[in-house]
Amino acid sequence: MSGTASGTFARTVSTLLASLSLVAVLAGCSTAGKDAVAQGGTFDFVSPGGKTDIFYDPPESRGTIGKLSGPDLMTAGKTTSVDDFPGKVVVVNIWGQWCGPCRAEAPALEQVYDATKNQGVAFLGINVRDNQQDKAQDFVTDNKVGYPSIYDPSMRSLLALGGKFPTSVIPTTIVLDREHRVAAVFLRSLLATDLQPVVEKLAKEGQQ
Repeated sequence: MSGTASGTFARTVSTLLASLSLVAVLAGCSTAGKDAVAQGGTFDFVSPGGKTDIFYDPPESRGTIGKLSGPDLMTAGKTTSVDDFPGKVVVVNIWGQWCGPCRAEAPALEQVYDATKNQGVAFLGINVRDNQQDKAQDFVTDNKVGYPSIYDPSMRSLLALGGKFPTSVIPTTIVLDREHRVAAVFLRSLLATDLQPVVEKLAKEGQQ
């Protein structure tokens, strides 16, 4: 190999190694736990062992989400947010009218909502992947859903739940305690008997 060719080869290898080092640094930054959570939240979701029901106890171990808000599904020009329910347990349900299990669990969610709303419990839906808003609104009307939902077809509002949130799992229900820390996550369709005992237990925390 000539001196010129040898020098060119050496510079190429050096440049490649430098590029690989930069990629490694950037990859390390992108996986940092708190950096993956939007807007200051500390809730970085991981499903241990593929579990579908995850509980965070004691309360001191619970993380918070970022600011979760967006356009109200039913009322034009209105913004709906978790912050609308200070000091309340908040059940956040992620749903789509196209989702069979979401249709199946809607009566159960409404049952728990009616049974617990006087105990300091609020419900908030997040409607996702429904590009036709009127169809999602029809779902709410047909199922007599009494609690509000954020209209989030592009799933942008879900960034507040963290970069590792399993956005492919619909329905998902996240239960926040009175300090809006994540107390439970359900990655499946729910029955009233699944959800109500969890919600009522959280409603009693700190109330004795």
